[in-house]
Amino acid sequence: MPNIKSAKRRMRSDATKQARNRSVKSTLKTAERRLNDAIKEGSKEGTQAALNAASSAFDKAAKLGVIQSAKADRKKSRLAGRANAAA
Repeated sequence: MPNIKSAKRRMRSDATKQARNRSVKSTLKTAERRLNDAIKEGSKEGTQAALNAASSAFDKAAKLGVIQSAKADRKKSRLAGRANAAA
């Protein structure tokens, strides 16, 4: 345990940020999994809706600083490529 007041504050804020980051990363994984399921189903509308949701989730995560913007762009590009190939 930290002894200094600012270190205690920092520890509390780190715990809050860690919880938020974990939640956002979980949302990203869920969005990606839903897109993969939609691609396997083969429905064009479902795939497009899942792709839009996943792209939005990656943009929001990059905006919050949970992931880097370049990683979000790369993931969105690869997901879009797979979705378009399946359609």
